[in-house]
Amino acid sequence: MKHILFIVTSTNKTGTEKRAAGYEFSEIADPYFHFIHNNITVDFASILGGSPPYVGYNENHEVSKTFKKSNGFKRLNFSHKLSNIDVTAYDAIFFPGGLGLMNDMVNNPLVKSVIRNTYENGRVIGAVCHGPAALLNVKLTDGSYLLAGKKINSFTKAEEKIDKHTLGGIIPFMLDEELIKQGAVFSYTNPFEPYVIHDGNLVTGQNPASAPGVALKMIELLSK
Repeated sequence: MKHILFIVTSTNKTGTEKRAAGYEFSEIADPYFHFIHNNITVDFASILGGSPPYVGYNENHEVSKTFKKSNGFKRLNFSHKLSNIDVTAYDAIFFPGGLGLMNDMVNNPLVKSVIRNTYENGRVIGAVCHGPAALLNVKLTDGSYLLAGKKINSFTKAEEKIDKHTLGGIIPFMLDEELIKQGAVFSYTNPFEPYVIHDGNLVTGQNPASAPGVALKMIELLSK
């Protein structure tokens, strides 16, 4: 049986507007069920441990509604503190999006180390929406950026504009621009349409609609 660790933000406010932040609810709910239905064990870690904040819960989204009543959601709310986890015990790690991680994962030395070691050991890494912000500033053992030359996507400037996510007020930077600055080969589709790409064992998705596709591609890679 394969094991995957969801690594979740602990930040509940963002920007000078102090906008509510956290993980995007559906970006955990949708992948969670794809993984467990394929006999992949899911564990949860967050930067601070405990109950991570979330945004975007929609009771009309049946998968989210089901997840909120599940044992998985109960376990998520008792998430492990990332510093207490031996990530080498997992076959994959996954970064759900939400604005929170743009604040607490971009420069976190432990997160950088976890990603580098997971990547260099040939294990699968997935991230969706704002989740690829966690991949920023990861340097490999040879000193190069992980993102250099990699096919990557994420939430786009066009989508930030539609959501009225202002620089400084709500988001600290434009994610697509920063990924490109570190050498990512960035591609995207129309705003809020599902879009998933992978480069080796690195899987990224553009927006919440892409979360199921990221999970499915990760499952495919894990089955090899």
